[in-house]
Amino acid sequence: MSDGAKVPIRRLPDGTVKQVGPLTGTQVWTVPGRANRPLAAPREAPRRLEPGESDRLCAFCSGRYLETTPEKVRLVGAAFDEVRRVPAAELFDTEAEFRRFGNLFEIVSAEYWRENHGFRQPARIVEWAQEYLSSPAGRVHLESLAAIRAAASGAEVSLEEAALDLLGGSHDVIVARRHVVDGAATDAELASSGTLTPDEHAAYTAFTVRALAEIQAAQPYAAYVAVFQNWLRAAGASFEHLHKQLVAIDEHGPQVDHELRLLSHDRELYQREIADLAVSERLLVAATDGAVAFAGVGHRYPAFEVFSTSEANLPQEHSERGIRAVSDLLHALHAATGPLVPTNEEWHYRPPGAPWPMPWRVVLKWRISNPAGFEGGTKIHVNTIDPWELRRRAVAALEQLRAAGTLAPGLRIGDECVASDARLRYAESPLDADDKDDA
Repeated sequence: MSDGAKVPIRRLPDGTVKQVGPLTGTQVWTVPGRANRPLAAPREAPRRLEPGESDRLCAFCSGRYLETTPEKVRLVGAAFDEVRRVPAAELFDTEAEFRRFGNLFEIVSAEYWRENHGFRQPARIVEWAQEYLSSPAGRVHLESLAAIRAAASGAEVSLEEAALDLLGGSHDVIVARRHVVDGAATDAELASSGTLTPDEHAAYTAFTVRALAEIQAAQPYAAYVAVFQNWLRAAGASFEHLHKQLVAIDEHGPQVDHELRLLSHDRELYQREIADLAVSERLLVAATDGAVAFAGVGHRYPAFEVFSTSEANLPQEHSERGIRAVSDLLHALHAATGPLVPTNEEWHYRPPGAPWPMPWRVVLKWRISNPAGFEGGTKIHVNTIDPWELRRRAVAALEQLRAAGTLAPGLRIGDECVASDARLRYAESPLDADDKDDA
């Protein structure tokens, strides 16, 4: 914390709110009057959809499966059954509620792992690539994708090598079925996380958790897998179609390393600096039996923090019920945010093998302002909505949504939450213990 700030959050006599991020030291000011600016990102005038167009609006849509890389897994039907490695010739035989495939333009490429770490694809990927290439439809699919990558990079590789990279990369995308809501009349009726049902969002979240575990297991040189969701172009999305991304990297990143250093001296870091602060400042937004949501302090953008209250650390160490507890809160906050507000969803958790316990938490940021010269010059960030106002807005929206029956049952909202809802249990069991999550 800087010398000029005695407490993480305080309101000055004129109404200005000054914050310092408890884990980052980021300095944030909220100036009175700026919170009244519109939240929704500027958009072009809605365009009426033609018949059959709703599933062909972008490369992630269900009518354009062949424009993405070979599919690793899809979920189908009301029970969200898993179907793995659907052949190119069968992609349209079923409709995927959610599907997972490699990113065509990876942040950390297969070549990175090969050239910097000597990684070679395992036999199961080699066999899958050979099988895919042996099918006429599969070969045409891979030839098309390889040509797109070659044109972008300027480097030609053999089709066999391109196939291995496309099938065995460590940067995956998880895409939802809808681009727009079912029955949409215009392209402005986007299907966001909040327009999913609670059960759909739970399947989406659990699918992401399984993908995280599989990528960690498949890439032995990865120290961490970053999990995030960019919603709308103002938040960095290439397509305004609901999707998450998972990217394996060979280091933790400076923020995780910083938090691990803090944890070496204080195992209760997140309880004391985040949860206890939220209780004392009345920043609890909502809770389930297994997770709690706060209006975050010291973020560059208005941000919610959803913490698992389980003893488990890694997402995949959580029970099905523990994952659902986090999902239901996250879904509720997305619904309260609305589909026209740009957001980033960021997952945080203890890296495998890290020496100190860390909770699984998800930060949901409203990307409603653009940092400019003032922030660059002063390193003081102007956030247009302070945490107390963010909580007020969220609680009001959540209460309306609950009354309409669109949220999962069992949520406690606003003043229904009590201090015990904010008790984090991530440090209460050994790191190598079996899953003891009873949340």
